[in-house]
Amino acid sequence: MDVLLIGGAGRMMNTLIDKFNKSGHRIFLLTGRKENQMSYKHVFEKYNFSYDDDSIQEILKSIKPQITVFTGSYDPNFDWSKAQQESMRYTAGLMNLLSACSLIGSGRFVYLSSQEVYGNSYANHVPETEAVSPKGLKALTIAQGESLCDNYRKSQGLDTLTLRFDRIYSVPKRGKQQDDICFNMCMEAIKRGSISASSRNTFSMLYLNDAVELAYKAIIAKEPARFLYHISSMEEITETQLAEVICQSMGSKIEIMDNSVGENHRLVLDGRIYQKEYDQKIFTNYQEGAKQVADFVKRHSGSFSKSGDMGVGWFGKLKQNAKSIFGRLLPFIENLICFLPFFMLNNRAVGSEYFDRVDFYLLYVLLFAIVHGQQQAVFSGLLSVAGYCFRQMYTRSGFDVLLDHNTYVWMAQLFILGMVVGYMRDQLRHIRTDDEEELQYLRGKLEDISDINDSNVRMKQNFEIQVVNQKDSLGKIYDITSSLDRYGPEETLFYAAQVLAKLMDSCDVAIYLVANQNYARLFSATSPEARKLGNSIEYTAMEEMFAELKEEHVYINKNMNDKLPLMASAVFEGERMQLILMIWGLPWQRMTLAEANRLTIIGHLIQNAVLRANRYLDTLKDQRYMKGTNMLAESAFTLLVKAFFDAREKGLTECTLLQILTKDDPPERVAATLGRNMRQTDYMGMLKDGGLYVLLSNTDEEHASGVMERFRTSGYESHPRKGIAI
Repeated sequence: MDVLLIGGAGRMMNTLIDKFNKSGHRIFLLTGRKENQMSYKHVFEKYNFSYDDDSIQEILKSIKPQITVFTGSYDPNFDWSKAQQESMRYTAGLMNLLSACSLIGSGRFVYLSSQEVYGNSYANHVPETEAVSPKGLKALTIAQGESLCDNYRKSQGLDTLTLRFDRIYSVPKRGKQQDDICFNMCMEAIKRGSISASSRNTFSMLYLNDAVELAYKAIIAKEPARFLYHISSMEEITETQLAEVICQSMGSKIEIMDNSVGENHRLVLDGRIYQKEYDQKIFTNYQEGAKQVADFVKRHSGSFSKSGDMGVGWFGKLKQNAKSIFGRLLPFIENLICFLPFFMLNNRAVGSEYFDRVDFYLLYVLLFAIVHGQQQAVFSGLLSVAGYCFRQMYTRSGFDVLLDHNTYVWMAQLFILGMVVGYMRDQLRHIRTDDEEELQYLRGKLEDISDINDSNVRMKQNFEIQVVNQKDSLGKIYDITSSLDRYGPEETLFYAAQVLAKLMDSCDVAIYLVANQNYARLFSATSPEARKLGNSIEYTAMEEMFAELKEEHVYINKNMNDKLPLMASAVFEGERMQLILMIWGLPWQRMTLAEANRLTIIGHLIQNAVLRANRYLDTLKDQRYMKGTNMLAESAFTLLVKAFFDAREKGLTECTLLQILTKDDPPERVAATLGRNMRQTDYMGMLKDGGLYVLLSNTDEEHASGVMERFRTSGYESHPRKGIAI
């Protein structure tokens, strides 16, 4: 298969070439630069053209590749420190490439993107369906590249595939800088002897070889099920944990500086769709991969370190100091070496008919003044004076040379010209340096302004949505919660979960019924995620949440504890806690005081509906229960079973109906015996077939076996009933 790889020289490109070569494909390379001296062993043909060149279409026509891979986010041809300039160049080049591929009409175009298109914090893994939220010009440009590929797919019918990688890291090439968090931490350890890390920043890393191996499966697939995949190890790690691995690998006294300030930030791509379709396997986990990077950087620290870096250990410091001293002495050594040929030229020129008027010493001083500045101009001037005096003493004494006024005129001319030219060279260099620093400062300010603008745009959009949809209006909230009045008293709590999910705009909502002072029982939930705590919880043991709920405050999970809901609120009757409302699926930016206030209002309105239903049931207690027992009468139990079964079909709860084999014992006697083995949230009653039944709430048949065993111990057999007519 003919494969065209597009991108500059780097670790990503080298790994792609190795993978496609080992798989037996013929590789063509478009470098993106008009002058590229890099040679590749396994590349069939290399084209040194920029991406926006008019010749791109002709190149693609001659190759007719079955697969075209654009490295995109990982292309080193783009210097993102100059984001404004590179953004335009990147977009123009990508459009030219897509247009050329579209005109040829064959092959698949693969675009490599990254997790950078997501700038927000997310409580759960980020799926492919999540809208991008880029921060900064680079992220915005990469996201626009994804949109361009998608638009060409829809409008031009181009076969495009976008692969979003989680944070990629790799063992660097000796002496080459990389921009990944693992390498940056290693360099920080070498330069400062410490690593700054935050335990509030959670992410996932993917080793480069694993990333290319996984990408290859999707690239060569005949018909991928999707046009966008997330490729991630989904192995969560914090900055502090990564820093600990690097410190252990460095084997030196590297300190970890705790930088855990501000809000939590979590970003992990959800790669389950890819994993399900292509059988994902990760060969290098982050502990092993980070150790490899740290070991390599430590061994070759001299090739990565710049002048002024501290190095690791005394030998590293000595090595860096030696390099620094040699770097400072190099211009002087160069000056001494260049002095010898100029000295010989000057001696040969004396008495020459053609070169007698040429002042080689003056040329020598001016040369070093232009190249190195004022300091080297003075040094070369001193050497020239020494050489001039030495040559004059061939025919005169040193005393005569010192008394000759021509010597001083020549010296003044030499030093004045050399120092003036050197001063101008130094000033130009200072101006250039100042300009670069100012540009860097202004770029930083521009990035800050862009971040502020992004935040303002999001706030504006949120306000627009609120104005249009009026989700926060008390009238609309009351109108939706009032819909609970349409349901029967037995159904109110089930559909309260649906109402809460709708008003809080979350798919993961659970309602727990407080059984006693320590435990609460799951009554209704809208998703498996909302049931993750289980059917029964010891809510008083969840100290962080319970401390807020008992004060009748809304709990907000600011620490992003995955064992607690993101938001929770309690419903009280008097001073007794009755219900706990839990919300799991919320984006980080919505965990605010405004949302907490909305949850409080919704909780009170749901409480009113529940209290009305409970009071109604208490009023009819004598009619609902058989006299002298805890057994519901036929009509009341039938309504209750129907409500549970309807809620189960809608995914709001789990329940199991057990038929009790009474052995001709009176129902009252059976109810008295079994009542001691039932939970507070289970119900017993009669149905129209005359049988005695027990309804187990939030219990499937698999977990009903324990209750059936307790009934058997009490002397009564039972079995689940499914297709019973109600």
